[in-house]
Order: sequence, then C-alpha cells, then structure tokens
Amino acid sequence: MTDLKPILMNDFTKEPESLVEAQFEAIKSVLKSGYYILGPKVQSFEKQWATYCGVRGAVGVANGMDAIEIGLRSLGIGPGDEVITTPLTAFATVLAIVRSGAQPVLADIDPSTAQLDIESLSRCLSPKTKAVLLVHLYGQILDPAPFQQFCSAHNLFFIEDCAQAHGAEHNGLRAGSFGALGAYSFYPTKNLGCIGDGGCIVSNHAELLEHCSVLRNYGQTERYHHPVLGLNSRLDEMQAAILSVRLNWLDQFTDRRRTIAARYFNEIENPDVEMLRKPSHPKSHVFHLFVVKASNRSDLSIHLKNRGIQTHIHYPIPVHHQHSVKEIKRDPKGLNRAELFANQCLSLPIHPQLTDDEVTRVIDAINSFQR
Repeated sequence: MTDLKPILMNDFTKEPESLVEAQFEAIKSVLKSGYYILGPKVQSFEKQWATYCGVRGAVGVANGMDAIEIGLRSLGIGPGDEVITTPLTAFATVLAIVRSGAQPVLADIDPSTAQLDIESLSRCLSPKTKAVLLVHLYGQILDPAPFQQFCSAHNLFFIEDCAQAHGAEHNGLRAGSFGALGAYSFYPTKNLGCIGDGGCIVSNHAELLEHCSVLRNYGQTERYHHPVLGLNSRLDEMQAAILSVRLNWLDQFTDRRRTIAARYFNEIENPDVEMLRKPSHPKSHVFHLFVVKASNRSDLSIHLKNRGIQTHIHYPIPVHHQHSVKEIKRDPKGLNRAELFANQCLSLPIHPQLTDDEVTRVIDAINSFQR
C-alpha cells in the first residue's frame, strides 16, 4: 500500500479557482435573470456549441441518451426499423434506440480501436436497417468516409454518438458534422461537462433541428399546441450557463489530455500491457479516456490500486450480455472481439488536472507490473 495522495480518474476539486469562480458567477446570473428553462442562456450556448462544432445548429436537451432518442425520432426511425451500433458502449446508446421504438443490432469491433468494424457492419444489414449509429468511443473520431459511403450505398442514415468526443476532428471537421446528426452528452465527467445532466443534438439540417426542438418540449410547436407526441427533455438555464463558461476551457483541457496521452504512448513499456492504436492525427482524439489492454487485467488493476492509482473499466459487460437485452440481434458470426476486449480493457487516469509527477507515478506503476 502507498501513503501517497490517491490519483483519481476525475478530480473536480483540483480545477482552477478562476474556473470555479466563473461558474459561481454564471449560476448567480441565472438566479437573477428569472429565466430557468429554455431561456437566453440555453439559446446562447446552443449557438456557441453549433459554432464550435462547425454545424448549422444545436438543440439542448436533458441528457445524451435523450439526444440520441430524439435524433432517431426526428429522422422518422421507430417501430419496425433497425439501427446498427456497437456492443462496446455505455448502455445509454442502445437504450436510446430501444426507447425510440426501433430495434438495435450489434456489430463487432476492431480491437485496435474498439470501434465498429465495417465488415461486421455489413453482416448486420437487413431490409429493416434504417441507420448506423457510430460511437466515437473514448474520444477518437476515425475516418468517417467508409461509414458515410456504406450508409450512402445502402440508403441509411449515418448518426454519430459524440458523447465522448467533444472537439475531436477529422480533416478540420469536428465530431457531429459528418452524419445526419450528432448526439452529445454533457455529463460531469465528459470533456465538456456541466454539474448535472445535459445533452445536445447538432446537425446541418434546419428541418431536422426544428423537429428536435419540438420533440424535446412535449411535441409543442407553440404554447398548448402539440401536433406530435414529444417528451420533456430540456437543457436548463443553469447548466447552459455553466457549459458556456466551461467551453472557454475546453481546448486548454483537451491539450492537457493529449499531452498526458503522448507520455503514456511514449513511456509505458510493459509487454504485459497492450496499447490501442495510436491516433494517426493528433486532433482526431480528445482522450476522454485512455484505455489499455491486459490479459490479466484484475492483477494490473489491483497493482495500480495498491499504489494509489484509481482505474475504471469501459466497458466490462458488452451490451448483449446485459440481461435486459439478452435476445438483442447481432452479427451472425458473433461478437467475439468485443467480448475479448471487454475482458481485457482498463482505463487509466487522464483528466486535465493531473500533474506531471502524477503522470510519472502512473507510468512507473504500470512499467513495474509483472504477472
């Protein structure tokens, strides 16, 4: 055991005091404004986030899962339709598809990135397939062209789950700008997070954005007029105000994550610990998570815990092993790579408040690990 201060996966208590004070001021401004739901702070943040993502518009909603569900429903996807996605994701990805009325279908992954494998995707196609929901897992956006071409060839919607990829880029374009829409989460641990739940839909399609805006507010087009059945999913003024403040810090925090990741890639040298594929372009990955693989993951996790280093697993149970969806459709050849990955993956601390000495402690601890 160690007497050193623990290194946490996330440590909000170490955030800069100037950021904390700015958030207090943002909260105070909301309290004094008298607007709490769908007011000027939400409108302002929606414009800021759309500009940041390089898209036509954004619609703030209550959380990331709702963002996916509302997005699917806005595209007319529902009962009788199928949406192909990954078994290696937060359960919210699949739950949103189920809540839309559609049926999820799971394709296997590329173990070098943990993201969807295009060949497995092809095996999951059926006459009912209406969309591919690509998760930019761990904060990395891969070349979207193969997925765009696949969807175009089969007349499918291409949808991006950007919950972990705030600011990730490919060829100068940001996550959420490649498909029909992108769905973001602002859960506190995300690269851009609020102090509660929050989410957002981004798109370049004005009609779709308008439909999302209606659905998030009871299906209401104007006061007391409900031409469609919507839901109550609104980003509130306080969270929007906090997000506007934190957006000013996002690039700085992302740069710090990338610096830490570079050290992990360059300095972790242990044959019992396997790295994922290094991103081909530095801006394609925002390192929401830094994940390694170990065949003896439990021993590695205990080894790090004994040295005061917290770890998590993203994700220990692939979706099709969850009891609530055990009959879910999947690649007819199985999901063996996702299952193996789920048994080996381990997430290391990479939050932007880590000091250089703490990063060194993580690296030294991993390099000292032996079976």
